[in-house]
Amino acid sequence: MNGIVGKVVLGVAGTGMAVAAAAVAVGPRVADWYDGRHQEHSTYASGSEAKASRHAVPTWLPDNASSVRYLMSTTGDDRLLSATLPEGRLPAGCTTTAPGRSGHQAPATLKAGWFPEGVVSKVTGSCGHYNVTLTGNQLYAWQDGAAVQAALRAERLAH
Repeated sequence: MNGIVGKVVLGVAGTGMAVAAAAVAVGPRVADWYDGRHQEHSTYASGSEAKASRHAVPTWLPDNASSVRYLMSTTGDDRLLSATLPEGRLPAGCTTTAPGRSGHQAPATLKAGWFPEGVVSKVTGSCGHYNVTLTGNQLYAWQDGAAVQAALRAERLAH
């Protein structure tokens, strides 16, 4: 009996170690898939193409913007956007932020290799519910869903 019990124990232990090794190898990929499954990433040649293709792209984005990249959460209002602006100035309707005034942070749920991490500390303005940074002719914009919902609630209460 001891021989059979020993073999069963070794088999169960071996199977457990194999499952643990598989979880370590596959776990991060599953986590990345899970985190990213409620996100949509798009690239467009121009602002007009982006707005025609996706209604969630902000209307303040100039039609002649180029190299547009857009990442959005499908479960909320979190957004990241980058675009090249030929004029090198904030779009019409946007406001400049006073130096030292910080806006809301970029949504922690969204990450993109094309969106620099430190850019949120260099807020230069706001466009609608987006905070923006303009460096040369490169625009980076982000929208935090929780901040948007709070602003919309405040607007409703004010009316």
